[in-house]
Amino acid sequence: MGNRMRIAINTGGGDAPGLNAVIEAVVMSAWYRNWEVYGIRQGYHGLLDTDDIIQLTPDKVRNISSVGGTILGTTNKGNPFEMPFENGAGEVEIRDVSDRVVRNFQRLGFDCLIAVGGDGSLKIAHDFFKKGIPVIGVPKTIDNDMVGTVATFGFDTAVSIATEAIDRLHSTAKSHDRVMVVEVMGRHAGWIALNSGVSGGARAILIPEIPFDIDVVCEQIMNDELQGTRYAIVVAAEGAKPLGGEIVHRGDGEKGRQDVLLGGIGNVVAEAINKKTGKDTRSLVLGHLQRGGSPTTFDRLLALRFGAAAVRLVEAKQFGRMVALNPPNIDAVLLEDVVGAIRTVPLESDTLQTARDIGISFGEPASDQ
Repeated sequence: MGNRMRIAINTGGGDAPGLNAVIEAVVMSAWYRNWEVYGIRQGYHGLLDTDDIIQLTPDKVRNISSVGGTILGTTNKGNPFEMPFENGAGEVEIRDVSDRVVRNFQRLGFDCLIAVGGDGSLKIAHDFFKKGIPVIGVPKTIDNDMVGTVATFGFDTAVSIATEAIDRLHSTAKSHDRVMVVEVMGRHAGWIALNSGVSGGARAILIPEIPFDIDVVCEQIMNDELQGTRYAIVVAAEGAKPLGGEIVHRGDGEKGRQDVLLGGIGNVVAEAINKKTGKDTRSLVLGHLQRGGSPTTFDRLLALRFGAAAVRLVEAKQFGRMVALNPPNIDAVLLEDVVGAIRTVPLESDTLQTARDIGISFGEPASDQ
C-alpha cells in the first residue's frame, strides 16, 4: 500500500439513525490523513456497476451526522454471493457474482472496504475478506443484537421513538378503557421492546427470548382492572411467539432478501386479548418509524466514534475486524468471532428483573419465572 490510501465505504441492510455520522467520521478522518474515500452506493451495487461509485470529500459530508438515513443508500437484498437475476424466460435465477465485485475492487485500486451493516451485511463483508478484500466492519442495527459490542448505533434512537409512542398511547388508552398492543422491531432479540416497554410503563412485554402464554397476559390485564386500572399497554417485539407456536410473518418477500418479512404479532395478540377478556383492544405497528429521523446524541456520538476507529484500524492494517463498543473504549474484534451469532436479552438481565419487580408481565407461567 502507498501512503495515499483509497478507502471504499458502503452501507448495507436496513437503514439506521447514525449511518451518515459514520460516513462523515470516515471521510473527515481520512481527509486529515490525506487519503481518498469513495462511497459504494446501494450496498455492493456500486462494485457491480461502477458508475454508482462517488468520491466523498469533506464538503459532501460535513455536518451530515445529524441527518437520518444514509447518503449512500442501502439494500437488504443485494448479496453478491446470492444475487437474483431475471433470465430470458422471465424466471428469477440466483447467481454468485462475488468474483466480479473482487475484480472491480482491485481494478479501482482500493486499499480497504469499510462495511457498515448488521449481521447479514457483515457476514457478506467477512466472505469478501476471505476472498482477499481487506475489510473493516462497523456494526449497525437498531435491534442491538450484534455480538461483540455492548451497543450498536440506531438502537438508542429506536428506543426513544418507541418510548415516546407508548407515552402518547397512555392518554388515548386510558380515555377509552382500551388495551393497546404496540408492535416494535426485534426479529431475534427483544432489546427495543424491553427497554421501551419498561421505560414507557407497559403492563406486559413480549420478547423473542421468552415464549408467552396469552392467558397469563390476559390475567395481568384483568387483575389490573379489578384494582381500578381499566386500560393497558402491551409491547410486543415482532419476533415474539406464543408457547408452542411459531413466529408470525408475512412471507419470504422479494427474491434475494436474506430473511422472511416479519410482522403481524401485534394484531394476533390484540385479537386474542379481545376474545379472552372482552376488552376493546387495538394494535399499532411502529415499523419503520423506529428507523427514521435524526439520531439521538448517544447514537450520533457512537457512530462518529465507530467511523474514526475504523480509519485507525485501516491505518494499523488490522483487517478482518469489526469496531466495537467496550466502555469506555472502542475496541476491535475479529469478524469471524461475531458473524452468524445473535446477542439476545439474557434471561438473568437486570432490566428483566426490574420489570418483574415493578409488576410487568412477560407472559410466562409462574413456574418459569
